[in-house]
Amino acid sequence: MDAVIGGTHLTRLPNLEAVREERVSTPFGDPSGPVSIGLCGGRQIAFLPRHGNPHALAPHKINYRANMWALKKLGVTQILSIATSGGIRDDFGPAALVVPDQIIDYTHGRESTYHDGTNGEPVRHIDFTCPYSERLRRRIIEAAKSAGESVHDGGCYGCFNGPRLETAAEISRLAGDGCDLVGQTGMPEAALARELGIEYAAICPIVNHAAGLGDSKREISREEITRTRSAVFERVVKIVAAFAAQPAAREPALA
Repeated sequence: MDAVIGGTHLTRLPNLEAVREERVSTPFGDPSGPVSIGLCGGRQIAFLPRHGNPHALAPHKINYRANMWALKKLGVTQILSIATSGGIRDDFGPAALVVPDQIIDYTHGRESTYHDGTNGEPVRHIDFTCPYSERLRRRIIEAAKSAGESVHDGGCYGCFNGPRLETAAEISRLAGDGCDLVGQTGMPEAALARELGIEYAAICPIVNHAAGLGDSKREISREEITRTRSAVFERVVKIVAAFAAQPAAREPALA
């Protein structure tokens, strides 16, 4: 089964039927909320609101381990993450859609692994050379093409801790490190999915220039972010609907 992690509005997909809610308990506490499962074109798809419903969990307060564990428990094998971001690269301006292929993790204080030796399992060191499933990235890009929406193929996502937005100096540092966009929720989701053997990839709607760049040279406008988010998420919903309608992959998930 596929899953989408993102906003609660994504349960309003065209042709989504028979939606039910699953409340899942995990050894790591409660997930962000119930998982909604519906039928789209005869296929099951699950939705998890990352920040809760209503939006109440700051990025550093999300129980990422419980979220990913709950989806695994429900039989999810592939996860499409919707991760709102700020654009750093010149061509990643507001309203762009990016399917990243790399991550740099700047977060701290988050529970970021199942394999630290504290839960009865041995310490494991997963390969994370390519943090996103390339096969799933191809699915997302193909879904965008089917929906008539253009996306950028590739980019390095810098994950900042939040919940505050970044300073101009911090964005300058991220750019120097090779980051093309910045967000606050991409890690440890991607690493936890890899530990659980779930394929994971993201589509990142760019809702503002990152601090110190473009229209955000002196200040980031929350009003502009809200306007851009509303417009760009209509396009995201179209892509998710096309993604949900694709034939199920039959190959085994990546470890």
